[in-house]
Amino acid sequence: MTRSGAESAVPCPPGPGAGAWPRPVAGRSRVAGGPGARALCLALPALLWACAALAQPVHEVDGRRSGYLDMDAATQALQDDDFLNPAMFAADAGAALWDQPLGADGQSCAGCHGDAAQAMAGVAARYPVWNEGRGGLVNLEGRINAELTGRMAAPALAPDSADLVALTAWITLQSRGMPMAVDITGPAEAAWEAGRRFYETKRGQLNLSCADCHQDLAGRRLRGDVISQGQINAWPAYRLLWDDTGSRHRMFAWCNTAIRAEPFAAGSPEYLALELYVAWRGRGLSVEGPGVRR
Repeated sequence: MTRSGAESAVPCPPGPGAGAWPRPVAGRSRVAGGPGARALCLALPALLWACAALAQPVHEVDGRRSGYLDMDAATQALQDDDFLNPAMFAADAGAALWDQPLGADGQSCAGCHGDAAQAMAGVAARYPVWNEGRGGLVNLEGRINAELTGRMAAPALAPDSADLVALTAWITLQSRGMPMAVDITGPAEAAWEAGRRFYETKRGQLNLSCADCHQDLAGRRLRGDVISQGQINAWPAYRLLWDDTGSRHRMFAWCNTAIRAEPFAAGSPEYLALELYVAWRGRGLSVEGPGVRR
């Protein structure tokens, strides 16, 4: 397909798990059937393969493994194809919310930030962050709510509500393929230490810690499943067990409940610290969200 004008789009599919978005090529126009169009048709297969190769996500870094590697081929394929990935419904809803006036002042996210693909690129990869002005450690959901209430005169969205998951998924999508890179220096170090203690503390009637499963037993089987390292680089994710897309904190609560421990509330200091620590454990892994997990 071709079009005339100052700009035309050449599809550049980014390979498994990276999302397929057209990339504009400035300063070119082609007439259908002309020499330029024929040359493009000849070069396009090689271009597509090159784009896919360059955008392969990083699923393992220095022994840190994404849970993607522990999924069966069918579940991997579900995540790899954005047309099949059920979490993309949440991202699509988030895209609509991005442009929609949400507060009493009639402001939208796009009204201040513009194109999410540019403004939000890399944001999800570095959250949670320490923000003294906002009272300490803030994750992506917390920052979204702070913007809604503080700048847009809009009510905060409930934890794991459809709208909050949708906006989180849409913003996370803009960082897909980028390495996880949270900052644990300065005042964030104390929160990181609190997260480490939580991760290593046994709890619940089964007397298990996060580390017992996702560190000491990672790679072994629990019934028919491989125990993963519990990385969070694919979240928010559609979980087959839930038939729904949920947040990192929803997954933390599910794990606590599974070991018969009392879960903490989404957005609690305990789960924020744990999120920072687990994100640090996955440093260098590609952001896969919105992903799919069993």
